[in-house]
Amino acid sequence: MSPQFTVAVLGATGAVGREMVRVLEERAFPVRRLVPLASPRSAGSTLRFRGDDVVVQAVSDDAFEGIDLVLCSAGGGPSRRWAPNAASRGARGLDNASAWRMDPDVPLCVPEVNLEAARTRAKGIVANPNCSTIQMLVALAPIHRRNPIRRIVVSTYQAISGAGQAAVEHFMAQASAFASGASMPEGPLSRQLAGSLTMEWTRDASSGYQEEELKMVHETRKILGSPSLRVSPTAVRVPVVNGHAESIALECERPISAAEARSLLAGAPGVRLVDDFAAGVYPTPLDASGTDDVLVGRVRDDLGLPGGILLWVVGDNLRKGAATNAVQIAEGLMLP
Repeated sequence: MSPQFTVAVLGATGAVGREMVRVLEERAFPVRRLVPLASPRSAGSTLRFRGDDVVVQAVSDDAFEGIDLVLCSAGGGPSRRWAPNAASRGARGLDNASAWRMDPDVPLCVPEVNLEAARTRAKGIVANPNCSTIQMLVALAPIHRRNPIRRIVVSTYQAISGAGQAAVEHFMAQASAFASGASMPEGPLSRQLAGSLTMEWTRDASSGYQEEELKMVHETRKILGSPSLRVSPTAVRVPVVNGHAESIALECERPISAAEARSLLAGAPGVRLVDDFAAGVYPTPLDASGTDDVLVGRVRDDLGLPGGILLWVVGDNLRKGAATNAVQIAEGLMLP
C-alpha cells in the first residue's frame, strides 16, 4: 500500500495557504488527514478538501502532535515560532516564508534544480524560495547545467497576488475607482497601483536595492551553489492580479545562441516553451495563471552582448511560485 500522511497547512486561510490545499488535492498527494491551522481569529472557519468541509484549528504547540508534514505559509514571525516546534515533534516542515531561506543549515529548494539539497535535515525544515527566484531558476537551470551562467540581469513584473488577498482586494477597489474617476480608496497598498507601476518592497538604504531584489541575488547563489554569481535585479509591481513575468539577460561562461538555449529548454522539467514571436506567440500572466509550468518565450540572441541571450519567463506566483513548489518538494522527499 502507498504511504498516507497527516498534513498540516499553517496559514491555511491565506492566499497561498488556500492554494496549498487545492494543490494537495489536485496532485492527489496521499493525505490521510488534513489539519488546516491559522491564527485564533480564523479558527472555526472551514476549507473545502476532497468534497468535505474541514474546520480550521488555532495553531498551538499541541497542534503538531502526530503531524507528518507541515506546509507553512504564515509569514516570517509565525514561521520562526512554529516551524522548529513542528520539527521537534517529528514533522517535516516546508516553509514558504523568508525566515529560513538563508540559514546555512536549512536547504533552499526548487525540485527541478536541487531536490537532493532538500534531503538535508539538520533542522527538519526545507525552505521554499521567493516566487520570482523559483520561476527564474526553473527556466535557467537547464542552461546553467550545460553552460554555467556568469551573470543574470533580471527585471520582474510582479502581480499583486504576491502581496496577499488584502492587497488584491485593495487593488481591485483602486482599479474600480480609477476607471470611474473616483478618489483612491485607502488600504494596505501604500501607493496607487491601478493605472501605474510601483516599487514598494522594503528598501535597503545602504545599497539602494529592495528586499525583493536582494532575495533574488542571495537565493539564486545558494540554490545554484554559485556564491560569486553576478545577479543584477530590478523588481516592479504591475497592475496584474496573478502571474509574475520576468525579462532576463544571460551571460554564460561560453557563448550561447538562442537556438541552443531553445534546444536545452525544450522538454526540460517544469518548462513549457511558448516561443514563436514572429507569429505573435509569447507567454502572458493570463497564460500562466492556474498552471504549474514555467512558460518561456522570446528566446533571442542579445544584440548588446554577442554570445549572450534574452528570455521572457512567466509563472503563476501562487502555484509554482509558492504552493506547488512546496508540494513538489514533499512528493520528491516522501513518495516512492
